Amino acid sequence: MNGKGAPHILIVDDEAEIRTLLRRCFEREGFAVSEAKDGGELLAALQDRPVSLITLDLGLGGEDGLDLARRVRAQLNVPIVMISGKGDTIDRVVGLELGADDYITKPFHLREVLARVRAVLRRYETPAEPPSPAAGKTERYKFGDWLLDITRRELFSKDGGRQDLTTAEFNLLEILVKRPGRVLSRDNLMDLLKGCEWSPVDRTIDNLVGRLRKKIEMSEGAPALIKTVRGIGYVFSGEVVRD
Repeated sequence: MNGKGAPHILIVDDEAEIRTLLRRCFEREGFAVSEAKDGGELLAALQDRPVSLITLDLGLGGEDGLDLARRVRAQLNVPIVMISGKGDTIDRVVGLELGADDYITKPFHLREVLARVRAVLRRYETPAEPPSPAAGKTERYKFGDWLLDITRRELFSKDGGRQDLTTAEFNLLEILVKRPGRVLSRDNLMDLLKGCEWSPVDRTIDNLVGRLRKKIEMSEGAPALIKTVRGIGYVFSGEVVRD
């Protein structure tokens, strides 16, 4: 019963029983579902039709799921939920640092998988296109070598080039730019981003900050705009001027 426009989930697992279990779970909830048993089928499926979210097993026979996640992230901004028999903390951290949006270990409860998938999809939802602004009503902010146009939802460098941002990256940058000098905890940021159903070990915010830094900082190793406040969260240290 896949409704028109239903989110499309790609299940990547070399165990047919797991794929069937997840497929039935997602289809009962109205999702469109495709399956892949290995990296080749995963990459082929991404070429076949748009995918809203990927559930990816780390152990695909002899293939490295982490490497596959890295390759997918290099091509597409598609959410990835890793589902794996590996419960090692290092695997979890590496997976999240590679860009995965969540990590679930086997054995799992279908209700938990469904809840986390829904939460990740909500984070990637694209807001409705803002209405065309009236003359003189634009909202723009300058900081560093950047100009952030809130009204048009665009970020420009000082030479006029446009920097592409995902919806989540733009929303995070807007939150930070509007609160310069204010220390924001991960809880604060998640609430402001309207995220939910996340756990204390969820590194969604850290991953998002890392991806944003790669796009706006002169040096990732020594960020000048988004600084980490150890044990608390982050602060936007750049000087912000309303344009």
